[in-house]
Amino acid sequence: MDFKRWNLQAVLETTGDKVVPPSGYTARLTLFTSAAMAFLAVFALALSLATGRLADRWSSELSRTATVRISAPAGQLAAQTAAVLAVLKTTPGVKNARVLDEADERALLEPWFGKNLPLDTLPIPKLIEILQNEDGIDADGLRLRLQGEAPGAIFDDHTRWRQPLVTAASRLRTLGLVAIVLIIVTTGAMITLAANSALAANSKVIRVLRLVGARDVFVARAFVRQFTLRAFVGALVGALLGGLSNAALPSAADTSGFLSGMGLQGTDWLWLMLIPFLAALVAFAATRAAAFRTLKEMT
Repeated sequence: MDFKRWNLQAVLETTGDKVVPPSGYTARLTLFTSAAMAFLAVFALALSLATGRLADRWSSELSRTATVRISAPAGQLAAQTAAVLAVLKTTPGVKNARVLDEADERALLEPWFGKNLPLDTLPIPKLIEILQNEDGIDADGLRLRLQGEAPGAIFDDHTRWRQPLVTAASRLRTLGLVAIVLIIVTTGAMITLAANSALAANSKVIRVLRLVGARDVFVARAFVRQFTLRAFVGALVGALLGGLSNAALPSAADTSGFLSGMGLQGTDWLWLMLIPFLAALVAFAATRAAAFRTLKEMT
């Protein structure tokens, strides 16, 4: 009797995958869900990584620059500009300072007012661009010195509009991470539903297997193996499609767009390799929990 039971168990182990139907809506649901969620995960991941880079870039670039705006009558503008430059030469933290010429001012104003802007007839203030070194500038001290030397000069370290941009980018990065968590939870829920449906559809087969000596671990392993494989294949297809779509996004080299460089870059592409394995892990955990819970209810 023990030999027959062992021989029967060996046969069951070699045919365990046939407990789960190889086709049907549960298989299609698992494949489609995994592919769709992996596709969305690629863009959520790209959003999170790209906005993180964007926040760091904005913070780094804007923290190293500052501007002095000089608004004064035409007869005093040149004198106050020279006074500001003299102050900046003796200010610790100033690496370089240059007065923007007409071409620079036109380039700044063209996106807002067009190319045919008559700069000569407009009272445009003189702008001085400041590049800071790693030590930075004492903003309050510089403002006090400018008030004494050039009353029409206003120092702007870009803090007022830099911080909202960095905060917005950081929140977008958090939103991307939240989206990834929601995708993982949704994938687990859908695979759980598919596994429960497959277990219910094969309840008679499971009872017969129990009668001939199959253990619950064997039955659960068969379902887990099949659903994990389906989730992996579906997620692999979805990740590949997402990667191809992501490659069509504007690159970082395209400086004409405000949101250029929002796709995956460099080593970011290695994260795509983890998506199918993460989907398989989620499917493994969800199917295993669903299988043992359903098998326990069948006793």
